[in-house]
Amino acid sequence: MNGYYKDKVVVVTGGTDGIGRGLVSALLGFGAKVATCGRNHDKLYSLQATHPSAFLHTMVADVSQEAECQRFIESTVAAYGRIDILINNAGISMRGLFKDLDVTVIRKVMDINFYGAVYCTKFALPYLIKSKGTIVGISSIAGYRGLPGRTGYSASKFALQGFLECLMTELRDDQVHVMWVSPGFTASSIRDNALNDKGEKQKENPMDEGKMMTAEAASLLILQAIKNRKRTLVITGTGKETVFLNKFFPSLADKLVHKFYFKNKELIK
Repeated sequence: MNGYYKDKVVVVTGGTDGIGRGLVSALLGFGAKVATCGRNHDKLYSLQATHPSAFLHTMVADVSQEAECQRFIESTVAAYGRIDILINNAGISMRGLFKDLDVTVIRKVMDINFYGAVYCTKFALPYLIKSKGTIVGISSIAGYRGLPGRTGYSASKFALQGFLECLMTELRDDQVHVMWVSPGFTASSIRDNALNDKGEKQKENPMDEGKMMTAEAASLLILQAIKNRKRTLVITGTGKETVFLNKFFPSLADKLVHKFYFKNKELIK
């Protein structure tokens, strides 16, 4: 992939942790010019310190804020002159049954996961049309199948995929490639930072991250799919099985998903 990404300008939102950081590091290794944003200045500084001689433009920005997305995209164009690939990666999760949920949690999740992608895509689109570039959304199996305790998260990912599918058709004549990725259970900080039913950060992660695919491995699969101009990418075997069952045997999927999540009740609290 070295030749494909060399000198391409790639924007990755939420590049300080997990898959986002994995994408940034891999892209820099392939010779790309990368721009990324995050809400934590110290994490951005650490990222730059890890890649001191690379083409890496960073900016503190909260993608839930339209004006900050605009400044980030404009600063990227000022730094590099163009945009070839936009990867909408920034996201947040939540856990909590809807009957107990403060609805502001859903609003916050939608603002980051869905509107953050909408804002960044809107401001980057003229440059992506010019470069005949690529728009990517990092989605989730929760974008194919509603998951208990994840009403806001699932809603945001369903919305993201619907948005991108519309763009895929709209931008066909402009030769802009659009795709979305469902990583499945891969090691990531997203569960560490998940919100509870009151909108507060969860006290503990119920999943064993050490048994999951690494963010670095997932990042390489994503970048290969972008290079191959895939329509969608579902990474894990469990994810592929879930998508298949939900499409062809939805009643069975209902039962299996209910059994899994309510048997492991820490996954929905």
